[in-house]
Amino acid sequence: MSQLCFPHSLSPFSSRLHKLPIRFTTPRFSLPSFSIRAMTSHIVGYPRMGPKRELKFALESFWEGKSSTVDLKQVAADLRASIWKQMAEVGIKFIPSNTFSYYDHVLDTTAMLGAVPPRYGWNGGEIGFDVYFSMARGNASVPAMEMTKWFDTNYHYIVPELGPDVKFSYASHKAVEEYKEAKALGIDTVPVLLGPLSYILLSKPAKGVDKSFSLLSLTEKIVPVYKEVVAELKAAGATWIQIDEPILVMDLEALQLQTFTNAYSELASSFSGLNVLIETYFADVPVQTYKALTSLKSVAGFGFDLVRGTRTLNLLKSGFPPDKYLFAGVVDGRNVWADDLAASLCILEVLESIVGKEKVVVSTSCSLLHTAVDLVNETKLDKEIKSWLAFAAQKVVEVNALAKALVGKKDQAFFASNATSHASRRSSPRVRNASVRKAVAALKDSDHRRATSVTARLAAQQKKLNLPILPTTTIGSFPQTGEVRKVRREYKSKKISEFDYVNAMKEEISKVVKLQEELGIDVLVHGEPERNDMVEYFGEQLSGFAFTVNGWVQSYGSRCVKPPIIYGDVSRPRAMTVFWSSTAQSMTRRPMKGMLTGPVTILNWSFVRNDQDRHETCYQIALAIKDEVEDLERAGISVIQIDEAALREGLPLRKSEQTFYLEWAVQSFQITNCGVKDTTQIHTHMCYSNFNDIINSIINMGADVITIENSRSDEKLLSVFQDGVKYEAGIGPGVYDIHSPRIPSTEEVADRINKMLAVLDSKFLWVNPDCGLKTRKYSEVEPALRNMVAAAKLIRTKLASSN
Repeated sequence: MSQLCFPHSLSPFSSRLHKLPIRFTTPRFSLPSFSIRAMTSHIVGYPRMGPKRELKFALESFWEGKSSTVDLKQVAADLRASIWKQMAEVGIKFIPSNTFSYYDHVLDTTAMLGAVPPRYGWNGGEIGFDVYFSMARGNASVPAMEMTKWFDTNYHYIVPELGPDVKFSYASHKAVEEYKEAKALGIDTVPVLLGPLSYILLSKPAKGVDKSFSLLSLTEKIVPVYKEVVAELKAAGATWIQIDEPILVMDLEALQLQTFTNAYSELASSFSGLNVLIETYFADVPVQTYKALTSLKSVAGFGFDLVRGTRTLNLLKSGFPPDKYLFAGVVDGRNVWADDLAASLCILEVLESIVGKEKVVVSTSCSLLHTAVDLVNETKLDKEIKSWLAFAAQKVVEVNALAKALVGKKDQAFFASNATSHASRRSSPRVRNASVRKAVAALKDSDHRRATSVTARLAAQQKKLNLPILPTTTIGSFPQTGEVRKVRREYKSKKISEFDYVNAMKEEISKVVKLQEELGIDVLVHGEPERNDMVEYFGEQLSGFAFTVNGWVQSYGSRCVKPPIIYGDVSRPRAMTVFWSSTAQSMTRRPMKGMLTGPVTILNWSFVRNDQDRHETCYQIALAIKDEVEDLERAGISVIQIDEAALREGLPLRKSEQTFYLEWAVQSFQITNCGVKDTTQIHTHMCYSNFNDIINSIINMGADVITIENSRSDEKLLSVFQDGVKYEAGIGPGVYDIHSPRIPSTEEVADRINKMLAVLDSKFLWVNPDCGLKTRKYSEVEPALRNMVAAAKLIRTKLASSN
């Protein structure tokens, strides 16, 4: 086998193909027998929302009281059935079930384990929608559970709240019910469970739990519930079970790894008579973890991400247990590019030479949850670019095509068409722009930090802006009403003129400006009525981006995003936001923020080209945003917010790769605003990630003011300042959670502000919500902001009297 079969990124593996693999000699564990040659294709998971967001609309209708539980369940059942049937018709043998969720699969696991926080009033029994959605969204009397990013993706999960007093019990039979549902349709599926170690390590201590308490100690308490679930699945007829343990790609401590081994040793008796697959994804599996994982005797197979985890190939080469099955994740589950079938087949053939011809199962690298649903719905997409792509439905076909080719049934026409599309992409002139590449090359070895200190800049800005202590602001967007969306749709479909569209948007902006003035907010926003999405809006005006009509991806709950596709070099042909920001500023004497999305967030929330390093693409976007920042300043905008909501989520999972990422991510942000005057105040915003471990990089970004999610995570962010981190720029930890319909009282917001003042200097503190208000209703936003402003004024008065 020649190493010419392999992409360049795989060369460390292919360069040692001539060496014989070293195989483990652990004793065989008795497992059920089956014919793997007839069962060579596997999908880790599939999108839940539906090809046209059917679940989103069903959920929101149910939450608004416009439809019944029966209606919601029927939409969900129809979606599940269509997914299972689609995979069965393509020829997939390992079809997953229980990857569907009404909100979040981690929350589903919390329900399965009966780990409901006491504030939701659950008294046992099967957990229903009332308790389930209260945990996810909060209700009129209690807040929702914390939400944070799922590893390094843009998907958000509901964080379990655990402690020594939690009484675990089998409280949701969803996994078994969905397996039976598929079986009734004549489809035998592989039920999927989130593994015990991943669940525990993705949890947080409940409020009031002593810091010395180890959540890891709870693993032995949840294993009995897993045993019950496995026993019930086995009784229902399941022959395979997939247990996802994505936490195994992280840098685990010895005790965590030992806990994993102990948990699966305890589960071993339950696995008797079953084939159990442990699935990992999103990165390489560390060496010691790989050894612990592949030493498990009661497990039939192991799944690895061979797209983002290319070094795992070397581990496989060094040794793989001879009695186990390798689920090889060669088809990318996190991007939209068509697989290079020839290269993947070459990898699979080499893997067969390592683990045996009967032991390789072709799989996706991770769940297809993170990609768009079906390319067939994209009737307006450029034909050449469309030929380069594959969404979830097409990736299912790719997996099956590779599986067939591996057993000598190669579809020559399908492979030839795939090769043609890859050749087209490599040679297309629309992919490369010489002037953009020259500009990026000129960035090398330059210092892009602003010349003066943040202290000097804040003084100059205060002299110009004259803001009160504890200035209030919002994050950017205001509610997008049905009427606003209708106007945008009609303009896009050319049903109304540009003149009518602009006037309608101006009217909406005027309404938002007047509301903020009436509420007493200090630094205003224009509300962004002209914007569909904070990334898509900019991508539509930049070169090198393509857009879909139905390429939706779930972000959390019913919230979906439509990531743009970066296919070529990026530049800004013309100004993107200056007209709207200038228009809004002309309506008020108060400072009006110019609102931009930062380069790292545009990168991380797009489907990014895979033919060059990500940081090169990010620098291209940074230069485009820099042009926009400087145009806004010239237009008289004195406060410019450059959102980097996704900076943390792009952080590599392995510590050895994090320093380089943070260097180029921070530099990209610095590039955008390094040329502005001291009097121009640069804000940034970050949300729903764990920021404490990168706080020094956030400081190095050099923003004058940062607004950051805080309320839903129980002020976790504040602990970093309690630990002595010195922050001398403006900072606005969110005072209330906008992802819940709940309206906070003035007293509640004031209490949050006081907690912040315990660790932050009042001269630096800003008062703002956690995030943008786009998804909320005005009936929720107006009273919440009114209470927020009242709380800020209350604390100002107290500070003034104490001084």
